[in-house]
Amino acid sequence: MADTPPSATKLGVSILVPCVQELAKGRPSSVPPRYVRAEDGVSLMDPGDGNELQVPVIDFGKLMLGGDADATDSELRRLDVACREWGFFQLINHGVSASLIEDTKESIHQLFNLPMEEKLKYWQESGDIEGFGQAFVVSDEQKLDWGDMYYMVTLPKHLRNPRLFPKLPPPIKDALDEYSAELEKLAMKILTLMARTLEMDGEEMSKLFEGGMQGFRMNYYPPCPQPELVHGLTPHSDGVGLTILLQVNEMEGLQIRKDGNWVPISPIPGAFVINVGDILEIITNGIYRSIEHRAMTNPVKERLSIAAFYSPRLDGDMGPAPSLVTEDAPQRFKRLSMRDYFKGLFSRELDRKSYLASLRI
Repeated sequence: MADTPPSATKLGVSILVPCVQELAKGRPSSVPPRYVRAEDGVSLMDPGDGNELQVPVIDFGKLMLGGDADATDSELRRLDVACREWGFFQLINHGVSASLIEDTKESIHQLFNLPMEEKLKYWQESGDIEGFGQAFVVSDEQKLDWGDMYYMVTLPKHLRNPRLFPKLPPPIKDALDEYSAELEKLAMKILTLMARTLEMDGEEMSKLFEGGMQGFRMNYYPPCPQPELVHGLTPHSDGVGLTILLQVNEMEGLQIRKDGNWVPISPIPGAFVINVGDILEIITNGIYRSIEHRAMTNPVKERLSIAAFYSPRLDGDMGPAPSLVTEDAPQRFKRLSMRDYFKGLFSRELDRKSYLASLRI
């Protein structure tokens, strides 16, 4: 499989767009019209109402075997509630070394600080979504986000684009390679625990995700002169199975939609933000739900993050897990191949949960 052509991962296209980081370096006094968004009618949670919503915090250390059984069961119940009612949680005591996290953070800073002539070597090519740029841009009239991304498939290794990951400067490449391996292990542990809380057939989750796809999306949101007019990343649910997000400079900006409000997630140093993606909503037959979220910008400070996405194997298919389809809970989503799923996902503009809605039965 090592000779699989790079075209194997070309599942969609995104129109090439300008570099927002370069645009922001000119310190514009106003936002160009193509970045100005319409109001979405959803309010930001009022922090002064005394009833602040807080994204659940899950202690991974309590979930590992060998600890106190009562504490483990209690934390498993909290994990289940977080996935059912929030679709998001922050994970502490996750076991990924602090030194690796710091090396990864430094690598993301270095990546976006590369000179523009160097970045162009890693820019998106026509007909592909990997590299520097934006994703889900399907028309020249479409509104753009106030942010840049660097996206690449990282696992399985034979699907890595030879002009991207292997050609990165060694310090960046080495840190991201180690980070990729560690987060694959963490993702499988989280998915196994989710299967346990769902009382799924023991092998269903592992068969779906072992040897599956991992992709990294590194995000840079530069300061914006009119942050109230733009989105760093438009409201959406993640089209993958599971997302593990590291907030690189711990700058607030990530918000999730909950109970009719946008709820900000305050970064916890060293923690990961975990969220359920559309594929997991399909696999769990709607028991665990993906949640709309967005990234907002700041007038004076940049924000950086790295999202690790996990999905089933590209050569497989997926649908609701048979053990979760019953007479009382009939199948709610179509079954389809992963290739067809991703081609459909990347053929459209990012728009809340519209793609998942199209797959309902």
